[in-house]
Amino acid sequence: MITKEQVIEVLKTVKDPEVNVDIWTMGLIYNIEPKENGVKITMTYTTPFCPWGPQLNNEIEIKLKDQLPIKNVEIELTFDPPYTMPDDLRATLGI
Repeated sequence: MITKEQVIEVLKTVKDPEVNVDIWTMGLIYNIEPKENGVKITMTYTTPFCPWGPQLNNEIEIKLKDQLPIKNVEIELTFDPPYTMPDDLRATLGI
């Protein structure tokens, strides 16, 4: 079975198109649950109306299936709690 750490390494290669920072560093991933033959990811978007959401989900699924021995990727979206950018990322971006 895959590990949470393996999934995180793949998620670090998926970048938010608007900010050009990976979704793990952005704090968009709330939970990773490895399962037999797959993984369940609970995540959010920067806004509930994010135009890049479907593209991000598709890229996550493709990269995980390409780089890890899994068949199923389940992505659960939540907006509770609402997204807030991590303080260290704000400082890095000068926001």
